[in-house]
Amino acid sequence: MIRNYRDLVVWQKAINFVTDVYHVTRELPPEERYGLCSQIRRSAISIPSNIAEGYGRNSSQDYIRFLQIANGSLFEFQTQLEIIKNLEYLNTKNFEALFEQSREIERMLKSLIDKLRRAH
Repeated sequence: MIRNYRDLVVWQKAINFVTDVYHVTRELPPEERYGLCSQIRRSAISIPSNIAEGYGRNSSQDYIRFLQIANGSLFEFQTQLEIIKNLEYLNTKNFEALFEQSREIERMLKSLIDKLRRAH
């Protein structure tokens, strides 16, 4: 039973994802604190934030739009993750774990968007 956005599994996974991103990005070089570290954290935070905000909107179309924004932030995150990997700031294990988490959230967002579109 979905009573509010906190009951959405995709939101819960996105919250856990942000926590993991924060833990991993603590290991980035200090000179990246206001660069890549800040940017990748902001894109990760945007994912559950937009899921929650969209849930609170008055229409399915608005909800879908915010879920699409969350998905866009997810793609932004994946791009930044690749950059961090290419700069060798992140080990393969952490890269693969975060990337797979992001792909799972991506699939869940797509499924939710498709379900809302069919219902509308």
